[in-house]
Amino acid sequence: MNDDVDVVAWAAGGEGLITIMDVCGEMRSNEGRRYGLSKSKITAFEQCARKLWLSKHRPELALMDSGTEDRFATGHEVGDLACSLLPSGVMVEAEPDLAAAVTRTRELIDSGWSEPIFEATFEHDGVLVRVDVLSPTPDGWAMAEVKSSAGVKAYHLGDLATQIWVASNAGLQVSSACIRHINSDFRLKREGDYKGLFRDTDCLGELTDRIADRATVVADARAVLAGDEPEVSTGDHCSTPFACEFSSHCTRIDPPAPEWPISLLPRTGKSIAAQCAEEGLFDLHDVPEGRLSNALHERVREATVSGRIYHDRKGVIEATKGWLWPRAYLDFETIGPAIPRWVDSKPFQQIPFQFSCHSESEAGQVSHTGFLSIDGSDPRRACAEALLEALNGDRCGSIIAYNASFEKRCVLELAEIFPDLALALTEVAAK
Repeated sequence: MNDDVDVVAWAAGGEGLITIMDVCGEMRSNEGRRYGLSKSKITAFEQCARKLWLSKHRPELALMDSGTEDRFATGHEVGDLACSLLPSGVMVEAEPDLAAAVTRTRELIDSGWSEPIFEATFEHDGVLVRVDVLSPTPDGWAMAEVKSSAGVKAYHLGDLATQIWVASNAGLQVSSACIRHINSDFRLKREGDYKGLFRDTDCLGELTDRIADRATVVADARAVLAGDEPEVSTGDHCSTPFACEFSSHCTRIDPPAPEWPISLLPRTGKSIAAQCAEEGLFDLHDVPEGRLSNALHERVREATVSGRIYHDRKGVIEATKGWLWPRAYLDFETIGPAIPRWVDSKPFQQIPFQFSCHSESEAGQVSHTGFLSIDGSDPRRACAEALLEALNGDRCGSIIAYNASFEKRCVLELAEIFPDLALALTEVAAK
């Protein structure tokens, strides 16, 4: 689930304190002005203080790309499915506002509710969280943070620690806390039957230090919000754990990027770039001859500096001498949804929905064929049949692909689910 809908309004009773929070997370109370926070705001702060500040003070600078929008959509879809697998649970709606969600959560807990609660809402010290799934246990409540990944990531632990800290200080007895993530071994056997899709990884035992640190994190985040825009250099944190929607704003004052950054070197380019940066070297043009110990890297540097295209004619002849005619140049396009859409598919499995194949005869004649499925139905059977039509028999001597292991895996997975095509597809994979 996503925690990207910030606080609209909430009220704390008992002492007569009324607190109003707007969508940017600003809180005003009779105790003075300070800034309220949500879990997503704290996550933003832990990624980059400047990101938090901009999200509050300059939200109009955010540029949301399609990848971020897709991530949000997947998160919502996964969260909805996790709830549907617990049909006796109750959803805490933020209607008419989050004040009602806080009150409704407390009512359910105080009344002895004995089924799961979705989006249970708690507040402590101006921080408001909504817990994905809260389930009663003999000694308290089990908290589950639902994620659309195949395992636990570092930032998940911060999210969970924030929720535990807020809920515990709001009076909840937390007996366990887990990340409920996708079980990558799951295979859809019947349409709509997703029992077993999720796997719980208990994390409470390793969160003691993080939970204890939450008050400091919250205070530091508020200090950032109360000050001027922080000066934070751009770097790897701009894309980890998420691509930052404010990157274009932050990079506008960066010095011009190198034309040929050292990080472009294959395999270990990033680590070499970091080492060279300590020497004041950022562009391949600046790297002196002999500085790179790897022969391939030095060849790339030399071609870049000289502008001369490098052709390893001898190597090409040696590598291709066993290729038979006619030759087929194959490329798949795939999708890998977190939730399997079709029977006999797994989470994140790369499902081919398109291929492009150029065929070359020994005389140099080139022809093209391809396949594309865009109607939303399972594309695999039609793709397999079209592939065999294009590649089977004497029409193909050798199959060439840029990432041959990936293309071969796609073909073999098609063979696995279509026994009547398995022999022919296996022969294709062997070419």
